[in-house]
Amino acid sequence: MQSETLVNALTERGATAIVRPFIAFSDPEDFQPLDKAISEVGQFDWLMFTSGEAVRSVAKRSNKLGRSLGQQWGDLRVAAVGPGTAETITKAGLQVDYVAQEHSGIGLANELGERLRGKKILLPRSDRANPDLPRELRHYKAEVTEVIAYRTLKATELELKELIGLLNGKAEAILFFSPSAVRHFVEMIGGEQLRALEDKMAITAVGPVTANALRHAGVRSIVQARDTTAVAVVEALEEYFVATARQAQRGAKRA
Repeated sequence: MQSETLVNALTERGATAIVRPFIAFSDPEDFQPLDKAISEVGQFDWLMFTSGEAVRSVAKRSNKLGRSLGQQWGDLRVAAVGPGTAETITKAGLQVDYVAQEHSGIGLANELGERLRGKKILLPRSDRANPDLPRELRHYKAEVTEVIAYRTLKATELELKELIGLLNGKAEAILFFSPSAVRHFVEMIGGEQLRALEDKMAITAVGPVTANALRHAGVRSIVQARDTTAVAVVEALEEYFVATARQAQRGAKRA
């Protein structure tokens, strides 16, 4: 899901969205493995995307090599970790054959299950991607080729100072879109500071994998969207703030 779509949806509801990425993306240090996979894409049975950034990175590199994603890539089937990623894939010119219902890499592997046995799978991802998905795919005896499509970088010191300023009473919700964002946030300000935010704002996870990363960081009160679409995120936040307002009203009446 692109942040612009979510910002527009929040603005339409009267909210003020402040975009401050906790991570940045960059090209892989070595393009050779990705280039080789793209040039030999016809040998694969499945192309799996676990993020919109992976889609954009592969599309950009494919165009650079003169192999647009809009071109027919043989009998290759394409799978997406969730609807947001699926939307990005479609915009890039590929047909999506399967979208994980659980919206996680593990869910994607388990849902396809035995259909992956003996299949060749291309998995372009971040250099800091979780190893669970390729391990689960190999559990089903799939032949996995994992390549780095992009690198995930930490926020700068200046961005950290801006972030701390926002956390000191200026924001009422904080949205995490990926486990990498959670990890980098903890590295920047510390796990104790993150857990302290539970009483101050709505700590929101876009997707179950991100929610698990927050739980691993010690966060217990999590607003979780039912899926990775902008509509689901907005609905989850609306439900949270309505419930919070009702609790405050009941407390005021008792007082």
